[in-house]
Amino acid sequence: MDDPAFAIVDCRYKLDDVSWGEREHASAHIPGAVYADLGRDLAGPRSGTNGRHPLPDPRALGLFFGRLGITSGLQVVAYDQNNGMYASRLWWLLRWLGHDAVAVLDGGLAKWMAEGRPTGSGAERREPRAFSGSPRAGMAIGVDAVASRIGSSGVRLVDARAPERYRGETEPIDKTPGHIPGAVNHFFQWNLDEHGLFQSPEDLRARFKESLGDVPSGQVVCYCGSGVTACHNLLALEHAGLKGATLYAGSWSEWSSDPERPVEKGQVT
Repeated sequence: MDDPAFAIVDCRYKLDDVSWGEREHASAHIPGAVYADLGRDLAGPRSGTNGRHPLPDPRALGLFFGRLGITSGLQVVAYDQNNGMYASRLWWLLRWLGHDAVAVLDGGLAKWMAEGRPTGSGAERREPRAFSGSPRAGMAIGVDAVASRIGSSGVRLVDARAPERYRGETEPIDKTPGHIPGAVNHFFQWNLDEHGLFQSPEDLRARFKESLGDVPSGQVVCYCGSGVTACHNLLALEHAGLKGATLYAGSWSEWSSDPERPVEKGQVT
């Protein structure tokens, strides 16, 4: 916590109470941790058709990372309330801009506090640093590129949402239920064990084998509702040693905003 070569970032958030994470951070956090807000800091402006959490402008994102005191060579540790679904978004964004020295705290603040570890309160601030980075080609894919890949046997679209949302039986957030045609379901919670911690690389590989079949990880495109829990699948794939998968950040919230785009329901086998 006191090592200047480390930066700790609190990413707690709730979709149904967007100020909750910042309030909780002020109340209790890992000492020295600074706060990153999903809607304000880790997403770009919404147009109504580009999804609920579009990718931020790379320059604006780099400036934000610099304000957190992140610079080249610094090890970043991101955490959220428990399962890593929001921390994984920060993990992916840093890597997208070329900063590989980033990890997610397994179990988040819930495990930290359950083990009786120390916490701080109030506002935290790190000395601003110069962050330099630019988007890596091939890590993100846009809606038109996704549309062009539908029906391709060499590409696997992977939907991270809960199975009932994937199948189109319910849709509590977006207007249209269902999934992108041809996508398979890999619910991000399947990456966790009964204690809410990441499964072993061996167990993750076995579970992803069920979802991906023989498609190599470099031909996998991950999406979810708005490009957040898809990052959890990307983190799990990396943890399993299955590298090279791509994020469709607009995800279902962007895809379903256009009624002309095809929709599929039910289970893909």
